[in-house]
Amino acid sequence: MKKVGCIALFLIGFFLSSCDKQRIVDENKTIEGDAWYYKNPLPFDVIINDTNKYYNMYVNLRLDADYKYSNIFLMLHKTDANKNKSKERIEFTLADETGQWLGNGLGDVYDYQLPTYEKIKFNKTGNYHYELEQNMRDDTLMHIKAAGIRIEEWMSTEK
Repeated sequence: MKKVGCIALFLIGFFLSSCDKQRIVDENKTIEGDAWYYKNPLPFDVIINDTNKYYNMYVNLRLDADYKYSNIFLMLHKTDANKNKSKERIEFTLADETGQWLGNGLGDVYDYQLPTYEKIKFNKTGNYHYELEQNMRDDTLMHIKAAGIRIEEWMSTEK
C-alpha cells in the first residue's frame, strides 16, 4: 500500500509540474528563523538555453502578518553568462494604504509573486546567477519566511 501511495504522489507532482511549461525556474529559499539578515543574500542559478525567446521575471516572497512595513526594498544582484555583474534596488508594495496585505493569504501567512521584469531577452546562453538581498533600514528583517525567483517564458496574449 505504501508503494502505491508513493507512486500516486509522484504522478500528481509530475502532472502538476508539467502543467507549467513556461517555467524556467521557480525556486524559493526558506529564511531561517524568519529573520533575514542583510549580509545573507539568497543565491539562485538559472540556465538559459534559448536567446530567441522573451522571458518574465518575478520575485517570490512569503511573510507573516507581523511584518511591520507595507513595502520591501530588495537588491537584485545579477551575474550574466559573460560574467558581467550588475545590481538594482527594487521596491515592492506589499500592503495598500489601509494596511490590507496585497498577497495571497492563508491564515496569517501571505505569498507574493512580484513582477520584476517583463519581456526581457538574454544575450547569451549559459548560467545566470542571481542573488536577492533585503535592503531595508533594519539589518535583520523579521517575519520574512522565504524568498525566491521565478523566470518563465513570456507568452504573447495577441492572436
